[in-house]
Amino acid sequence: MFENREAIFIQLKDILVEMFEVEAEDVREDAHLSDDLDIDSIDAVDLIVRLKELTGKKIAPEEFKNVRTVGDVVTAIEKVVAE
Repeated sequence: MFENREAIFIQLKDILVEMFEVEAEDVREDAHLSDDLDIDSIDAVDLIVRLKELTGKKIAPEEFKNVRTVGDVVTAIEKVVAE
């Protein structure tokens, strides 16, 4: 499921569209979560919970402290999956 960066991005895009009703074409690696996609800190917590369910790994909120863009989320997931 999370075998490479592209697969992570595709899965994340599906989650963002499903959970937060963002437009699929708006989800790009450089899209800013709050400015471009209207994802706030409460939404981010929901996203972390969902990613934990998918990866089977605990994702510390600190991992997401400096996340600003969709690409940052992909990088954070890559780190968690690699552990």
